[in-house]
Amino acid sequence: MADDLSEVLYQPEEIEARVKELAAQIDSDYAGKNVLMVGILNGAVMMMADLTRAMHEHCQMDWMAISSYGSGVASSGVVRILKDMNAPVEGRHVLVVEDIVDTGLTLSYLLDNLRSRNPASIEICAAFRKPEAVRAQNVQVKYLGFDIPSDFVVGYGLDYDGRYRNLRGLGILDPKVYSG
Repeated sequence: MADDLSEVLYQPEEIEARVKELAAQIDSDYAGKNVLMVGILNGAVMMMADLTRAMHEHCQMDWMAISSYGSGVASSGVVRILKDMNAPVEGRHVLVVEDIVDTGLTLSYLLDNLRSRNPASIEICAAFRKPEAVRAQNVQVKYLGFDIPSDFVVGYGLDYDGRYRNLRGLGILDPKVYSG
């Protein structure tokens, strides 16, 4: 798999250290609040697992599956909920855990959906964010792992056509892999 990367952006140790910092900040911010953490499948599995294991406060976990991608490298522009969560949101402190904020389209849709369920609060934790997300949508990421370049990246939960999620670090996928 490493031969398919044109550059490694973050080593596993760098990601682990940043996730521990985020967990400490979340513990402090949500002390005594029993936060509902909503992981966005499939990409956020790694981040959610590492983040919750690094936390010391109680939390409840649930999952949603939302898609704006097919098997390509660009968003389709159409957002769909593929799996809704089971836990009630009303009156809860909700922390959405996402792998990457790319265009911001998916999260903007999700936040509107979750706000309609009347949470006490709602915030976003994302492992990675691209510059397009900052400009394109009004999506505020309170807990951010890393800002990354606009390149197509894989690893730490991020995939291309279902592959590379299990890389422990994050790298730029060489265009030769997806350009035909």
